Amino acid sequence: MTDAPAALLPVALRAAEIASELVRTRVPGLLTAKGDRDMASEVDYAVERAVRDHLKKRTPDIAILGEEEGITGDTTGELLWAIDPVDGTANFVRNIPLCGFSLGLIEKGRPVVGVIDLPFLGTRYHAAQHTGAYLGDRRIQASMTTDLKDAIVAIGDYAVGENAEAKNRRRIALTEHLAANVQRVRMLGSAAIDLAWVAEGRLDASITLSNKPWDMAAGVIIAREAGAKVTDQDGSDHASTSAATVATTPALADDIRSLISTTSEAQSRS
Repeated sequence: MTDAPAALLPVALRAAEIASELVRTRVPGLLTAKGDRDMASEVDYAVERAVRDHLKKRTPDIAILGEEEGITGDTTGELLWAIDPVDGTANFVRNIPLCGFSLGLIEKGRPVVGVIDLPFLGTRYHAAQHTGAYLGDRRIQASMTTDLKDAIVAIGDYAVGENAEAKNRRRIALTEHLAANVQRVRMLGSAAIDLAWVAEGRLDASITLSNKPWDMAAGVIIAREAGAKVTDQDGSDHASTSAATVATTPALADDIRSLISTTSEAQSRS
């Protein structure tokens, strides 16, 4: 076991290889309902279990948090693996290729290593703190867009489940404000893709009004290492306790935060 979390990047990259092979070669299988309009496929469970086995063998002292099977291991340590076996399951089960595997290593509430693999697009992103962000062997960086009217912005999925109607009033209002001010709005259905594409400069910003570690950890460190600014909705530095996940090219950070604030104020008055 090493004291330098960045040295664990090869462990994460090998996990991505395991996950990618399973996602590419297996059909979704039976679906397990997880609540209102939410589900997990057999592949979700198979990937998470295979990656858990790998991580337990290579890093037995680090706790593991998975979207499907919760947390295991010693939770008193400073490090935690966070796994999303198939980010974008709804896309995956419909043969929409916008889905991926996400694995982040979190230290004291902040991600320090991240790998995102997009099996059907043939791309794998990775980063470790203070070493840059990469697509394969190529170093990547966030876009240089400076004007909001030129920006392409992704927004996270609309809510399902408890209080979905109330949550979605805000999301719809935010979509409306974005549509009036940016070049294009996109909803891709995968937080991992949103953040990876901000890191690569394909997107200029990504706004997700939620923050779950398995969804965000890998993408947050990859976006940060690519030069993006990643914050909570109020502009404070993003952490595991943040209410939202906002990643932008630095020049647009203030404008995006202002749009979110305007939406929140309008919703509070309504």
